[in-house]
Amino acid sequence: MRGPYGRAMSPVALGKAALVVNTASRRGAESFELVRETLPEYGVDLGACHAVEDPATLPAVVKDAVFGGHRLVVVGGGDGTVGAAAGVLADLPAGARPALGVLPLGTANDFARTLDIPTTVAGACATLARGKVVDVDLGRANGTPFLNVASLGLSVGVARALRPGLKKRLGPVAYPIATLVAYRRHRPFRARLEFPHGDTEPFELDDLLQVAVGNGRHYGGGNTVHPDAGIDDHRLDVYAIRAGRLRDHVNIARLLKDGSFIEHAQVQHVSTRAVRVTTDDGDPAVNLDGEIGASAPVLFEVERNALDVVVPSYVTHVRADGAARARVAQVRGAGAS
Repeated sequence: MRGPYGRAMSPVALGKAALVVNTASRRGAESFELVRETLPEYGVDLGACHAVEDPATLPAVVKDAVFGGHRLVVVGGGDGTVGAAAGVLADLPAGARPALGVLPLGTANDFARTLDIPTTVAGACATLARGKVVDVDLGRANGTPFLNVASLGLSVGVARALRPGLKKRLGPVAYPIATLVAYRRHRPFRARLEFPHGDTEPFELDDLLQVAVGNGRHYGGGNTVHPDAGIDDHRLDVYAIRAGRLRDHVNIARLLKDGSFIEHAQVQHVSTRAVRVTTDDGDPAVNLDGEIGASAPVLFEVERNALDVVVPSYVTHVRADGAARARVAQVRGAGAS
């Protein structure tokens, strides 16, 4: 089969693919028809197609796609949308779990950035046709899934200030604007961190700006959790930023892109398999990949190799360690036939 530019295509899907697009996401509504036309042109055997207007119904739509026998579920939207779908797929037994295809149609698209998935429709569709399947970890906050980062404190205020209309109008620029608004309103809080696996001694911190728990590598539109963070390292990167002088926070902000902020004197960082966070004051809400999705006290855990995802074939920083390994072999076999 040949794609729109005459190149030979080898679809990664081993059966029909389902398309599920959150049309409330930043580019969802405008991209749905284009994606539906483009995927078959690239050789993807497209079955059911769903334009989801109410994001709350998306998990049920994904379940219907799975029960319909689709072996690839292509999800279009932002990180919150992809995370909701990921939670549905991760709850399935490994052998019955379809692969997840990602169409980055949101504002930040940090999960796609972590996996080098192109943000253009054509590039993402080409990845689904010619890519490979890897397996990645999934974070859980009191059982609720998150892909990138979960956090308490300032980021909750940012999420509340990032109204959908603001993100659609301004795109990534909306994040610094919402951060400034949240920063002015923020009240410092106190937290206790406990580590169920005993890999770190418990400790308490007060006068905090934010506590964050990273499963992936990127968050907040391209910031880096830790210089060595990975989404398949089976670890959570936990950091706490203390409140204090504005100039300290400005210096920390300058170091967010490469993750070197963790070396700042106002930042405390640990790596762990699980952490329980209790707050004695402040807002107990928890931000999960940009959406308010839990509340403290909250247990954060990492679920190893929980999700099979299609990534570009050149990606080497994420591997197929678990259930996806057999699928990769099958895909290669399909491509050679």
